[in-house]
Amino acid sequence: MVHAFIMVDTAAGKSQDLLDAVSDFDTVQEAHIVAGDYDIVVEADADEVYEVLQTASTDVQGLDGVVDTKTYIAID
Repeated sequence: MVHAFIMVDTAAGKSQDLLDAVSDFDTVQEAHIVAGDYDIVVEADADEVYEVLQTASTDVQGLDGVVDTKTYIAID
C-alpha cells in the first residue's frame, strides 16, 4: 500500500469546489482546506506508486483552478 499527501495550490475562490472534486477520486481518503503555502491537503492511498502519481498528475492537476501541486509519498 502506498500512502501519499498531495498539496494543492488553488486559484482564488476555487478551494471549496476543488475540495469537493478531489474528494470524489477513488484513491483519496481525506482532503482538507488548510491555511499555509498550499490551500488543500489530500491524503491518497493506492496499491502502486503509479496510481498515486496518476491521481496527482492527471486527476488533480487536470481540474480547473489548480495552480500547482506537490506530492509527498510516505515512507513509514
